[in-house]
Amino acid sequence: MSKHILIVDDSASIRQMVEMTLKSASYQVTTAVDGQAGLDLCKSQQFDFVLTDQNMPRMDGLTLIKSLRGISNYRSTPIVVLTTESGDDMKAKGKAAGATGWMVKPFDPQKLLAVASKVLG
Repeated sequence: MSKHILIVDDSASIRQMVEMTLKSASYQVTTAVDGQAGLDLCKSQQFDFVLTDQNMPRMDGLTLIKSLRGISNYRSTPIVVLTTESGDDMKAKGKAAGATGWMVKPFDPQKLLAVASKVLG
């Protein structure tokens, strides 16, 4: 059975590129337009991996990660931040919030697939 991945990003073009990349590797993909929509989806279904942007309206990535880490089903789920933010300070905040990893946009599709494969083991 294929792994189910949630992509959370307010950019339609990024969501589409990430979705196409992951689907090409036979992953099941669901998308959300911002952190709040992502959190709502996670409350109603289980995902094997969450890939989230940081800067979004309604709820940013770090708030989403902290919220997910508070849900028992998501305490150990891999969550990777895919963002334009590359500063060490922001990465440290991500780690503190519970992020599994950090990828900087624009992303390399092969690198994304390697990360997905690694965290989904």
